[in-house]
Amino acid sequence: MNAPEGHAPAQNDTAATTNSSAGSTAPDANVQSLIEKALAKLSPERRAEAIDPKRKARSKDPAWKYGWWPDTSKKDFLQCIFCEKRVPAGVSRFKQHLAGGYGDAHGCEECPEIVKREMHDYLKKNSRTVFVSVPEVDANEEEEGAAAEPQAGTPVPSSGTRVKQARKKIAQASIANFVVSAAPKPQTQKHSKSVSAMLCKTPEEVVAERHKSNTSQPTLEHCTKKSKEAKQIVDDHIADFFYENGIPLNAINSRSWEIMVESIGQYGPGLRSPSYHELRVPLLDRAVNRTAELRKKHEEAWKEYGCTLMSDGWTDTSHRHLINFLANSPAGTFFLGSVDASSEVANAQMLADLLEKQIDKIGREYVVQVVTDNGSNFKAAGRLLMERIPHLFWTPCAAHCLDLMLEDIGKIKEFNTCINMAKKVCRFIYKHGRVLDQMRDKIGGDLVRPAVTRFATSFLTLASMHRHRNGLRALFVSEEWNKNSLASSSEGKQVVNIVLSMPFWNTMENCLRASQPLLIALRIADGDETPAAPEIMAAMDVAKNTIKESLKEKPSLLKEVLECYDKRWETQMEQKLYGAALFLNPGKYFDIREKDKRQAARLRSMFNDVFWKMVSDDDEQTQISKQADDYERSEGDCFSKPLAIRDRSKKNPSKFCVTIWLVHLFLVGYRNALTSM
Repeated sequence: MNAPEGHAPAQNDTAATTNSSAGSTAPDANVQSLIEKALAKLSPERRAEAIDPKRKARSKDPAWKYGWWPDTSKKDFLQCIFCEKRVPAGVSRFKQHLAGGYGDAHGCEECPEIVKREMHDYLKKNSRTVFVSVPEVDANEEEEGAAAEPQAGTPVPSSGTRVKQARKKIAQASIANFVVSAAPKPQTQKHSKSVSAMLCKTPEEVVAERHKSNTSQPTLEHCTKKSKEAKQIVDDHIADFFYENGIPLNAINSRSWEIMVESIGQYGPGLRSPSYHELRVPLLDRAVNRTAELRKKHEEAWKEYGCTLMSDGWTDTSHRHLINFLANSPAGTFFLGSVDASSEVANAQMLADLLEKQIDKIGREYVVQVVTDNGSNFKAAGRLLMERIPHLFWTPCAAHCLDLMLEDIGKIKEFNTCINMAKKVCRFIYKHGRVLDQMRDKIGGDLVRPAVTRFATSFLTLASMHRHRNGLRALFVSEEWNKNSLASSSEGKQVVNIVLSMPFWNTMENCLRASQPLLIALRIADGDETPAAPEIMAAMDVAKNTIKESLKEKPSLLKEVLECYDKRWETQMEQKLYGAALFLNPGKYFDIREKDKRQAARLRSMFNDVFWKMVSDDDEQTQISKQADDYERSEGDCFSKPLAIRDRSKKNPSKFCVTIWLVHLFLVGYRNALTSM
């Protein structure tokens, strides 16, 4: 007999409800039985702790069914009832432990599968991290997926709800990590960098741009919104590292320090420092290999442009006489090695042999110039080398020559008296703290200006004193000075007489007129901004003319200064190589040609002597001479172009006129550079 039509659905609903209830309670019963079995395996003491409600948080978090606080004073640690392992970092990490391991959390090996699924589902449901999967889908599959209808019984949110859900996901992604899981790559495909890694600049590039632009980079607070307190903590740790290990504080000004800090910042949290062994062996080996690779780049430049071999002798704290050897080219300066010459007699023969060994290591055909100091033994060694290697030039160090010239000028009787009086004033001020503090208050700084060379420091200090002469006078006529007991001392009275003496300041002005033009030339010779060879000869001519003009009312003093100039420069530094370099410097040469044709002809003669010595082939000499004629007269296909003439002063001489290998660059580099305009 069929049941009435209206009662059948009610019976079916009741059966369905009964089955659903049984299905929902079955897992709970299974979990409870697993918990009881796990508790039964524990020792009586731990079982009592595991069921103690005081050792569990008052929370509905399911993880508390499977763990407890073994120590109520350390509530960050939870103990697992399955493996009895203590898990640090709170209940969230404990759930990761039960789920089988998330991130760096170690999974529980004894945890039942049903508990693992429960924890995994709970973490996935309540996680703030947005996991985005980007599978590789064919175009046909995309079209089919887009056209597919939602399955029956699946609730479809409205358009407004979908927008809210999307916004919520975006907000959560900005708060937490954004993890993109791409489809697995085939084993044959190479590992590729992430987009952020490809766009991120290397630490070396960041530091180079920072120095190039001379502007401060965005600070840590601007980039990461870190607080000032966080920055202070980092600064304190850096300072402690310097103080505890006795590291010189000027190390923080090095470029390698900036690169290291930038590299650590780009790596992010979790960086582990290299060990003592790693620093001592593998990292040192890698540094040696990098240096070898760097030498290869310099060797390529030596082959293309040639190079200058430089020697620098010095004495270390152990009183050893060391000689450093360096090679300079447009690629930069490379340290070749150092020799301990303490047990040797530094005569011309020994120095020439040492230099020749270094030349052979580089390649005789690539070394065009040897630069040493102005000692008589090095001069004799230079002559021996030029006899052994016909195309080689020996050149004394321009900076050393200028320093000796300043020393000679400082020995002139009138200037020497002025310099000694200025030293007496400086020593007196810096010897007494109260006077020094008052002086700094009057002039707003210090008088002594350390410089690269010893004698340049004296003249720079004179310039500083002359600039602050009014402040010094005000100091020694002030009420504070008159109340000072030093004002009545004999030394104090001598200093006051010097500072208030007009002849002292007049003599100082003459001393500065004779030295300041040479200090400008010294900056060019000893600087790194521009190549010195194409500039130094013109700079010295300007310095000589400036000295003549400024001291024309003091003919006897001018005569003594020019004698010092001719003694050091005309007889030692009037090198043909410098003249050839100036000839190939269009920014200077064409101005000289317009003002002084005799000087221009002299420079051309120096250039001819250089390339005749360096090039022995007659045909090549003829070709070079024709090229030089076109350059000098602004004729020919290359040098007569309006753009080439207009940009003479804008061209960097180092690109086509280097101290070394002038002829090669003139034939190849300079013509190609102007042809490509």
